[in-house]
Amino acid sequence: MFKLETSRLILRDMKLSDEEAFVAMSQDAKYQRFYDENDCAPTKYRELTKLFVSQAIEKPRTSYQLAVESKVSGQFIGTVCLRLEQNGQASMGCAFERTAQGSGLSIEAASELANFGFRKLGLHRIYAETIGDNLAAIKLCRALGMRQEARFKEHRFFKGRWWDTVVLAVLESEWERL
Repeated sequence: MFKLETSRLILRDMKLSDEEAFVAMSQDAKYQRFYDENDCAPTKYRELTKLFVSQAIEKPRTSYQLAVESKVSGQFIGTVCLRLEQNGQASMGCAFERTAQGSGLSIEAASELANFGFRKLGLHRIYAETIGDNLAAIKLCRALGMRQEARFKEHRFFKGRWWDTVVLAVLESEWERL
């Protein structure tokens, strides 16, 4: 099983036993603010858990969708991921349950995974795409040294309105300087 550790966290492959906590996290109203209602259905998160478990054993591995576990409680508190693409690029994302937000845990987890991506996987560029109103996600990306590369006006339609999306990224050469 793949595992990374920080001072407060264990980042590890998802397990089927993470399913209930993953589903519960997805049902929080704050979590759902920037997602289409259909994307937050409990059945979808049950399917995603199975998908992430199966992706962990693929060869070659192209997705590191990891469970984030608190070292203090031993509980699942979120996810962080790198989805590998061609030419040394990867997209990154993360989601944390409400009780884990605001304590720097997302930065700690994402930084550890980005560091793994650049140092061990030899990535050239890591990027993230998020809804333009998702200020917490944008703040996280900036804390990782990402800069905004694009803003797509009225790019996604859900919850009865159009939303802008932004793309932020950091290059390996920029990561090394951080």
